[in-house]
Amino acid sequence: MRALSTLNQAMRRSNRTAALAIALLGSTSAFAQTAPAPATEAEAEQESEDIVVTGSLIDRAGFDQPTPTTVIGATELRQGARANIAQVLNDQPAFRPTVSPTVSVGNTSSGTAPVDLRGLGTARTLTLLNGRRFVGDNNLNLIPSGLVERVEVVTGGASAAYGSGAVAGVVNIILSDDLEGISLGASGGVSSRGDAQRYSFNGTFGTHFAGDRGHFMAGVEYVDDLGVKDRNTRPNLGSTGIVPVNPAAPTGPSVLVQDVNYTNRSAGGLITSGLFAGQTFNSDGTLRPFRGPNAQGIGGADGLGLYDDVYASSPFERINGYARASFDLGGAKVWIDGTYGRAKSNYPFFPDLLLSSQSISATNPYLRPEYRQALANAGQANITVGRVFNDIFLNDFNLFRENKEGAIGIDGDFGGGWKYNAYYSHGVVETRESATNSRIAANYTRAVNAVMNSAGQIVCAVNADTITTNDDAACAPLNILGNGVASQASLDYVRGAQSQRSISKLDAVGAQVQGDLFPLPGGPLTVAAGGEIRWESVDTRRDPLTATAGYFGFALYAQDLQGEFEVKEGFVEVAAPVLDFENSFKLDLSGAARYSDYSFSGGIWSWKIGGTARIANDILLRATRSRDIRAPGIGNLFSTRNTNIGSLNDRDRAPYLSTPGYNPQPLEVFTYSGGNPDLVPEIGKTLTLGGSITPSFFSGFSLSVDYYSIKIEQAITTLSGSSLTLACANGNQAACARVVRDSTGTVTTVFSNAQNIASFETKGVDIEASYVLPMSRLNSDMGGSLRVRALATYVDEFITNDGTTPIDRAGDVGNTVAGVPHWRGTLSFDYQDEVVGFDARVRYVGGGTFDSQNVLLTNNSVDSRTYVDVGAQFKVAESYTFSLNVNNLFDVDPPLSTAGPVHYDAIGTYITAGVRVAF
Repeated sequence: MRALSTLNQAMRRSNRTAALAIALLGSTSAFAQTAPAPATEAEAEQESEDIVVTGSLIDRAGFDQPTPTTVIGATELRQGARANIAQVLNDQPAFRPTVSPTVSVGNTSSGTAPVDLRGLGTARTLTLLNGRRFVGDNNLNLIPSGLVERVEVVTGGASAAYGSGAVAGVVNIILSDDLEGISLGASGGVSSRGDAQRYSFNGTFGTHFAGDRGHFMAGVEYVDDLGVKDRNTRPNLGSTGIVPVNPAAPTGPSVLVQDVNYTNRSAGGLITSGLFAGQTFNSDGTLRPFRGPNAQGIGGADGLGLYDDVYASSPFERINGYARASFDLGGAKVWIDGTYGRAKSNYPFFPDLLLSSQSISATNPYLRPEYRQALANAGQANITVGRVFNDIFLNDFNLFRENKEGAIGIDGDFGGGWKYNAYYSHGVVETRESATNSRIAANYTRAVNAVMNSAGQIVCAVNADTITTNDDAACAPLNILGNGVASQASLDYVRGAQSQRSISKLDAVGAQVQGDLFPLPGGPLTVAAGGEIRWESVDTRRDPLTATAGYFGFALYAQDLQGEFEVKEGFVEVAAPVLDFENSFKLDLSGAARYSDYSFSGGIWSWKIGGTARIANDILLRATRSRDIRAPGIGNLFSTRNTNIGSLNDRDRAPYLSTPGYNPQPLEVFTYSGGNPDLVPEIGKTLTLGGSITPSFFSGFSLSVDYYSIKIEQAITTLSGSSLTLACANGNQAACARVVRDSTGTVTTVFSNAQNIASFETKGVDIEASYVLPMSRLNSDMGGSLRVRALATYVDEFITNDGTTPIDRAGDVGNTVAGVPHWRGTLSFDYQDEVVGFDARVRYVGGGTFDSQNVLLTNNSVDSRTYVDVGAQFKVAESYTFSLNVNNLFDVDPPLSTAGPVHYDAIGTYITAGVRVAF
């Protein structure tokens, strides 16, 4: 472990850092983060004594942890005025914003907030709360961000120390534990376009009792983010798609463009065959020529695209609460805490896209008499109508997630340098999901078959005079010939809400001891050892109509699932100070091992070895080698089927190029994903090499550089549709079986459940340069401090392998979450004193290719983006602090995206103002 003194000393040494920081941002990309700079050197010394940075099971003072461990403190938590901790972390260069309100549109993961370190997937980043696992599977929407003191990030394999899931690293969220007094805060935010409103309120309370032996604290936070409804209010987010440059050569060169729309359907209903082909229905039932897209599918006054009814940023509402009580018994402290979180989200999903074409009888009474007569004269028995059902069957996705968790524990001292801790926790997450306006299969079939009875009334055919069987008195005839013309009675009859309810539980008990065994030349040999047992379970059940496959359209909930597993673990970690020549040379070695026994797959080892060498106090060199594991989580094993709809690049197109009507880049592919109980743990191998320099002759300056290499085998993954088609083209028959094609060979459906079939490999460098200047050095009458920091991460390789073909996705920055930019970086300036504070931050996201595998895409290049954020804080009358923050000050547009930009800002300029009062 590293003490924060190391970090603060690294921040207290130099001059000329601003110029160096700017140079680094232009040529590198960093991640390492340190605690927020204190206002004075005296405060810095005090802070270095009080805060200890983890990253290891061993917390001995002076022990340099060889695995890079960094801290996101008050400054980073404040910058950007983000809505939750996940969005704070997504601003950091080493994290990929895989799931966010602007990315999770058009799918069922909205309302969650996991983090993805290194871009290796959210399940490969282990998240902890106060050093413990918490129920919720990396969902940081459940964390009360108003109580967060700091976030510690271990940027390397750490399974031996922390357990499964730490393949990419560990995010440990530390809550304040010594609050005193009352603090209340409120803020509001809005975009420069007048939408995306966000409101938040929070409060904390803390007090000591029983002669300061006891302490109680509590906090609550409420956030309501209204999202952005209209995608067309944002540049490059409309109905974007890939179309052929030459419509006569659909398999030739293609181009990424906006305003790509359906050519075979309209909002009112487009007749696609027969006498009235090419005409669309008005709301009064009359026909007019369809003003549709051109031959490429672009434009058209009546044109509608796949994402026209989907939010640009998904809305969500959450409330979080946390309380903790502790009591010092003398030599031991007992504690108990509880967490409550509730998150809700509601937004349009998609219209019923499976109902794109409908055959209507030429005698349908909703057809105007003159049209029925014309069809009869032409001998035409029916018409084919293509519709976008955004009036009748526009599914609304509703999410309610509630988290309840409690824990009790003890931290004590045996004496003689030995200490211990133990805990038990129990957590439950209840998730309720539904999709309203879902089409009830049997009812729709009866309702759309409308006829005129002998009394001249329009009725369902099953209730006409000539029908004596299958009568349905509740059936109300449905008119689909025109937008917004269906009666309420028919809508009540043909629509329902498919839904499911899921209960996830996590129970954990653990204990650990630490002490010094015997002296070594550099100090005592310290060992930490312990064990842990965890039980996880899930119980998911659907409503009766959903369970009997009563709904057409989006089959969001495919099955009832129940599953559970247990894991028993034992671990040990050793810190060996081999040499310590004061102010000259210090050498530390360390090692850790963990044995995990899973009820579903048996036992497996993880381990780590490492060392640090400190030279003349100013230079620290470090290296680690680890074997890490990521066992399948409860979601991988037992998760229900999720549905996503989007475009696909068919990589297995050769057999179908000569088939008429074949589309190699369909815009509307259904992708179903879910769990697999036969999974086994994946294996990661991590190497980190690096060091830091804190030159004593440049007070306030520090520079750190760390190289990382991570290889993951038998990786658990759900391959994208494009990747599955490539695997099929390369002879993977299991992948071929998961791709469904229509009669033309065009892909329509992909089944992508979790498999142990992939591998990942990534290499890169993290760099940080920082400078802290207490203003008293310039003038003894000046207060506060100035901090300048440049951070960057460079990703040299990011290779995914579906089992047959490796693909390097470093530099792929399109709307796919499969790639990462080569470069990401931040440059921040922060001044703080007792009354005012100012900060400015520059965020850089490197450009690259939209999709390096799409060699036919003519505009495949994506330019880099640079965002500027500014903020200010003003303290008034001791108790009141006012704040103002502006993100994306210059309203930089995102690149073209067919769904939501993963790496780039989609909202534009965003302003947040707040006030806090403390008693």
